[in-house]
Amino acid sequence: MSKLKEIREAKGLTQVELAVKSGVASMTISRIERGAVTKPAYATLKVLADALGVSPEDIRNGYYAQN
Repeated sequence: MSKLKEIREAKGLTQVELAVKSGVASMTISRIERGAVTKPAYATLKVLADALGVSPEDIRNGYYAQN
C-alpha cells in the first residue's frame, strides 16, 4: 500500500474527497497510489500533504531519493 493511500485512509477520506479538498484530480491521486506515477511532482505532493495535514516528507514514500 502506498504511503499516500495509508495516510488518506487513516484520515477517513476517499480519493474523491481528497481531490476536492486538495484540488488535485482524483485520477492523479489514484495513479500516484497505484504507482502508475513513479515520480509525482513535489508541488503535487505538497498540495496533497497540506490537504491531509501532514508534511510532504510524510507521503514521499520513496518517490524521490533522500538527500
